[in-house]
Formats: sequence, structure tokens, C-alpha cells
Amino acid sequence: MVLSGKEKGKTGKVERVIADKNQVIVEGVNTVTRHAKNKRVRSHGQIIEKQMPINASKVGVVVDGKPVRVGFIFEGEGDQKKKVRIARPSGKKI
Repeated sequence: MVLSGKEKGKTGKVERVIADKNQVIVEGVNTVTRHAKNKRVRSHGQIIEKQMPINASKVGVVVDGKPVRVGFIFEGEGDQKKKVRIARPSGKKI
């Protein structure tokens, strides 16, 4: 779910993460229109709808229809410990 900006409140699946720029591309969010020229003679130009990245800090994980903060717990014992993500308020595994 987008937490701030012009797309606030929209939800979608994260399609791609750009880690070095701290950005994500979310399905159906921040869509722009681009005009492409024709590549060859006798072909037509076209209008392309493209999804642009938004800052990762503006996106939250959704659990039960609400954006939540993410926490971590360790499950297992000894050398078999696994780090698991949980939703902060409810404690549900993500």
C-alpha cells in the first residue's frame, strides 16, 4: 500500500525492487504515458503506458487490509534458528 504522495491509498503487488536507489515498482501505481516515435518507414508511433518507480519508504506491507510495520523473530533452537518476518501489531507471520 502506498502511504504518501499522489497515489496514497492504492495497493498493488511489488513487481521489482531497485535496491541501489531504494525504489520499488508497484503494479498499477505511478503509471505515466510515453509517446514513442516510429522505428521504421511506414510504421506508426504509439502511446505506451509505463510504470515508474517510487521511493520504498512510501510503501508499506499490507496485512488484513491495513498497512503494518514489520518486525522479526527467531524460530527454532540452537543452530536451526530461522529469522521470520512478522506484522508488528498482530504478530502474524508474513
